[in-house]
Amino acid sequence: MKASRRFNARWLVNSGALACLILADTGCVNAPVSRSPASSAEAQIKTVLQNQVLAWNSGDLIGFMDGYARLDTTRFVSGGTVTQGWQTVFDRYRARYTNAATMGHVVFSEVQVEMLSADAGFVTGAWQLARTGDAPSGRFTLLFRRLSGGWRIVYDHTSAAEP
Repeated sequence: MKASRRFNARWLVNSGALACLILADTGCVNAPVSRSPASSAEAQIKTVLQNQVLAWNSGDLIGFMDGYARLDTTRFVSGGTVTQGWQTVFDRYRARYTNAATMGHVVFSEVQVEMLSADAGFVTGAWQLARTGDAPSGRFTLLFRRLSGGWRIVYDHTSAAEP
């Protein structure tokens, strides 16, 4: 029996299996790869955008607006107009999109996140809206800031493509 144990132990050490068993036992084999702070922030920003899409497509304008910082300095630029302040931006959206039918179904694509610092991210992407009678599309540029409530949009420049 001792010879058999010695042989098995030697086999485990020689084959590297012992190392695998130790790593598996400590949880290291299946442990997630650690993410850098930047990639974690990027994922959090993308989650905010995904939540905005879900809210929009549910006809939930307030849920969509949760992606914006509730600050007087939050800015939305589109069509040659600058709207400043969370409430003013919300009022603009509410006037243009009065119900789920006018909101339609939005898709964000080509989303690129560039971290400017630990507390600021620059995002570009495309949007496509599908609704009865038309399908407008365009591009957006966003500045995100990490605030006490998480990542939020503080600046949004959205343009529509020519029909």
